[in-house]
Amino acid sequence: MNTNIDHDDKGPASERSQIKQVIVMRYDLKMRRGKQIAQGAHASMAFLSRRLTTNGKIAWADCTEVERLWFSGKFAKICCRVNSEEELLAIYEQAREAGLAVHLITDSGKTEFHGVPTRTCLAIGPDVSEKIDAITGSLQLL
Repeated sequence: MNTNIDHDDKGPASERSQIKQVIVMRYDLKMRRGKQIAQGAHASMAFLSRRLTTNGKIAWADCTEVERLWFSGKFAKICCRVNSEEELLAIYEQAREAGLAVHLITDSGKTEFHGVPTRTCLAIGPDVSEKIDAITGSLQLL
């Protein structure tokens, strides 16, 4: 398998430019920038790591067509913010009801949050932009 991924726009316009993953971060927690990045990375990888944990392996054939297009394209990710846990959970429920892959991240609380497990962020997708935008399109960028 070729591990060199071309991230430019060669060739005709394709669906890959319309596929993205959106990470929604709680802004009210006032996390350090490094903590935000770590939590967002957990969220972004959750669709793969949970599949790996469940199945013991991940193969290209296990990915949906949209996921394969995303991997072979630009890996577009957008980071947005919400101002409360309630808003985060509302976005989570809307994504689930829309049939989108959505993964909610709960930090263990060991390094921040005074030992209290805390829901910090979520990731939706990768999927077609229009489907995700219907839920996250009005959110502020992080």
